[in-house]
Amino acid sequence: MHAPYQIQGLDTLTLARQFGLPLYLYDADRIIRQIDTFRSSFSGPDQKVNLKIKYAVKSLTNLSILRLMRMQGVEVDVVSVNEARLALMAGYKAGQIMYTPSGNAWPEIQEAISLGLRLNVDSLPMLEQVGQTYGASVPVCLRINPSVADGGNIKIQVGHVNSKFGIPHQYRARIAAIVAQYGLVINGLHVHTGSDFKDAGTFLKGASILFEIAADYPDLQFIDFGSGFKVAYREGDATTDLGKLGRKVSAAFQTFCQQYSRELELWFEPGKYLVSEAGHLLTEVNVVK
Repeated sequence: MHAPYQIQGLDTLTLARQFGLPLYLYDADRIIRQIDTFRSSFSGPDQKVNLKIKYAVKSLTNLSILRLMRMQGVEVDVVSVNEARLALMAGYKAGQIMYTPSGNAWPEIQEAISLGLRLNVDSLPMLEQVGQTYGASVPVCLRINPSVADGGNIKIQVGHVNSKFGIPHQYRARIAAIVAQYGLVINGLHVHTGSDFKDAGTFLKGASILFEIAADYPDLQFIDFGSGFKVAYREGDATTDLGKLGRKVSAAFQTFCQQYSRELELWFEPGKYLVSEAGHLLTEVNVVK
């Protein structure tokens, strides 16, 4: 008879009897180590940046994981009101939740605003509708499409010129005109170019676009670089060198803040980087055929 298979010292057969199957197991210590690694990559002696981590809830919506993130001082990014409600159930305050709708129905966006979520505007029509309805009463972040095609395969590249995500940076003047027309308050700029980036190059391409557009908005609180870090799906896979990325992005951000004449917060939205190597699924074999 085979010895019981163990995960992190836990007997899987005992767990199966106690909780039933199928059963998801998550390694909290591994998630915490990933959070610590991420923070330390931006906390060197020459890396004086005000870093904020916003966990991308779509990567894993488990309530226990959300509570763990909150306990570790990690805030959240959501793409739907239902994800936001899960975050609220996990103990987050509305102001800690960034809501990034893409093609979501207007009533849902209004619901998100009524809940007090931070709003990340993904299109010119949405920007105009927010302006017409709320004016300066609802601060917004602008999600910019940088026209950068990079990262993994085309299906996970979302920052290229034909992507539906974000407002093309070529519309900079149109964005500014709508903002001025309705007196909108722009508190942040956001970019997310896709997934599976192995180095800082792609982040710096997107950053250069945001740094230029930032000159149009004197009241920014943060710049959000999204995510897209390469993780290992199997043994031997290449991964993002986060230490090198942290040094390069921190240096570029410091230079930008000096030019902007004010220190802003530097945001990232890691999802799978924090959780993809922490999960196990236990199932029972019904038949060997």
